[in-house]
Amino acid sequence: MRALLLVPAAVLAVSGCATAPAQAAPWPERPSVDLSYDVAPDLRSATGREAVTFTPDRRICELVFRTWPNAPSPASEGNALAVTDAAVEGRPVAPVVQPAGGAGTLVELPLPACVEAGTPVRAELGFALRLGVDADERLGTSAGTAWFGSAFPMLAWVRGRGWVRDDAVRIPGETAVSEEFRLDALRVTAPAGAAVSGVGRAEGTVPGPRPGTTTHTFRAAGVRDVSVAVGAYRVLERDVSGTRLHLFTPVAGTRVAPQRWADEIDASLGRLEDLLGPVPQPDLWVAIAPSQSSGIEYPGALQFGDTAPGELRELVAHELAHQWFYGLVGNDQGRDPWLDEAFTTYAQARVTGTEGKYADVRVRGDLGLPMAAWAERGFGPYNTGVYEQGAAVLLAAREPAGGEGFDEALRAYLAANAHRVATPDDVARAVAHLPAVTDALTRAGALPPIRGDR
Repeated sequence: MRALLLVPAAVLAVSGCATAPAQAAPWPERPSVDLSYDVAPDLRSATGREAVTFTPDRRICELVFRTWPNAPSPASEGNALAVTDAAVEGRPVAPVVQPAGGAGTLVELPLPACVEAGTPVRAELGFALRLGVDADERLGTSAGTAWFGSAFPMLAWVRGRGWVRDDAVRIPGETAVSEEFRLDALRVTAPAGAAVSGVGRAEGTVPGPRPGTTTHTFRAAGVRDVSVAVGAYRVLERDVSGTRLHLFTPVAGTRVAPQRWADEIDASLGRLEDLLGPVPQPDLWVAIAPSQSSGIEYPGALQFGDTAPGELRELVAHELAHQWFYGLVGNDQGRDPWLDEAFTTYAQARVTGTEGKYADVRVRGDLGLPMAAWAERGFGPYNTGVYEQGAAVLLAAREPAGGEGFDEALRAYLAANAHRVATPDDVARAVAHLPAVTDALTRAGALPPIRGDR
């Protein structure tokens, strides 16, 4: 998200073609989610319901959800999410809302009794969503359209770690962490005639619960977040490299024509497949959010601002690369932002031929800092310290590591950690046989010093 864009150079070919190792299988006991939205006629709000079935891998006494629209940056743009009711195993419970760095970003549902690992728990939540007008965020409404991502109570569980309660921070960047879940259904009720994008496979439409509404349904075998767009959109659909593209551009118009958007997405995906392996999702939903200034990633879905032609190639490559780094292999974006942004910016540079602009980026040794630390410094230092420094370190380490050997290690990392939340330790294991990479990431502060390091 929101990488600093520079003038692109000529595209360099990505050498070779990806040899994709066998991917790790999805977690068989991953949570299942049934999610619905009912969008208001003016597109400024929605009501929602969510049902979650969750099987923990350790003993728990409560359920913890995050309401990311209440984090400081989205809230400052007029967005908000309030849980209106909740039940566990069919019994009403009173949600316990904690500020957690924002206007109530953490919601706990106490269980009637603690449950042991391996015991399924079902919860239901109702919620109300407010969208900021002309917001430069992942949620907002503008020019007859509305878009909202991470706009539901998100289960805050990580296998082997437990509940994640870290405070939201004051910086316009992602700070979420979520295990992949099965999306049993995403139902979006919208004014009749409005176009609706979602995630996963579109399952068709039926008349909505009120006259003048239509309900659109989507399903997905595995995602870790959800993004929706509704409103006065033109829709272009076509097969592109490795996936089916559903492109939503505002009827009000965009600076880049829809066909050029589609062509750039197609070309970039092809180069990324050569570098990283098959596109992770069979459908890709892309929506242009008129008042947004950059791009934001979701598994199988992207949001873009009304991008200028000169910025298109790098921004498209960056957000598409997130389909592998964060979509396929997740990470705690608040604790380890470099795990997706450094690798994504590296891939962006490789497939757009812009490696040279990172050659003089100074390695400062702070690549591994969490978002809480970057929030104190501001977005500019965050962009320089994570996006640029991360790409520079990886690009500089690739050649001494033996180019194709580095690429093979990267594809092996993606395959081994598919469908889970990765950590820096997983990167360390993936490059342990490449001392040049290990040394470079250690000097950059992304990996801890090796015991007995020279």
